[in-house]
Amino acid sequence: MGILDGKVAIVTGAGRGIGRGHALLLASQGASVVVNDLGGDGRGDGADATPAEQVVAEIEAMGGSAVVNGGNVANWQAAEALVQQAVDVFGRLDILVNNAGILRDRMTHNMTEEEWDVVVDVVLKGSFAPSRFAAAYWRSQWKQTGQQVNAAIVNTSSASGLYGNAGQANYGAAKMGLAAMTITMARELASAGVRVNAIAPTAATRLLGTVLKDLPQIPEGQHDPLSPNQIAPLVTWLCSDHAAGVTGQVFSVSGSRIQLLQGWHPVTQVDAGDEDWTIERIEQLRDTILGGVDTGLPEFNPQL
Repeated sequence: MGILDGKVAIVTGAGRGIGRGHALLLASQGASVVVNDLGGDGRGDGADATPAEQVVAEIEAMGGSAVVNGGNVANWQAAEALVQQAVDVFGRLDILVNNAGILRDRMTHNMTEEEWDVVVDVVLKGSFAPSRFAAAYWRSQWKQTGQQVNAAIVNTSSASGLYGNAGQANYGAAKMGLAAMTITMARELASAGVRVNAIAPTAATRLLGTVLKDLPQIPEGQHDPLSPNQIAPLVTWLCSDHAAGVTGQVFSVSGSRIQLLQGWHPVTQVDAGDEDWTIERIEQLRDTILGGVDTGLPEFNPQL
């Protein structure tokens, strides 16, 4: 008996790395899984069904149920078909894990339009599009039955989005957008009984290799704080009834720690009173506005 017995999950980008870990653990806890992966490389080039097929084979070998979906989640029609496939094959949908992502790192001053567009398309639109059709399905179920659906979405943000990282204006903007989208969707879907949360994972994958260099080699059998499989337990917990009442939250997670993160909040405040703002007045209030806060650039913090 697993904590997800009888539930149906979609995991995007599930052919390798973190997504593969999600699919396998969800399945081990009883969920039937639609394993989505276009099968391209870390830049999003190419297509290969083999990684998704291998994950499905692993799930079936453990006695679980899974099917392959090779659609591009940034494509509106493919995203709709992905949700419909889960319903057609398994009869329902309970869980959506938006994990698909690519990198096209480049400094702002020489990033191309195509490098911007394709990353934002896959990371941000590729998470919104499946969520849009899953949300429509769940709201329809709610309206038909009058009962909340008890479903879950988990989006995948990143330290690059939450803290900023040089060379990743496209990726960081999309990942920060996912954090904001998570909170918005959580508000919109709460009445239907859908929980929406996000994670910002740190793990040794082919994408992380472009951000962190000289990753440590951990001997087999020892705890590896950067293992992709360290991310799946939190995601599986968020998808389960154990996380009832948890929605609109963003968690940083690695094999070292889990942190609950909160967004923008005021650290100082100066009230206008009955006077208009002027440049001179702002300059006079400079020290009060800044409040002794270090306003220099923070170091990039992947939250290992």
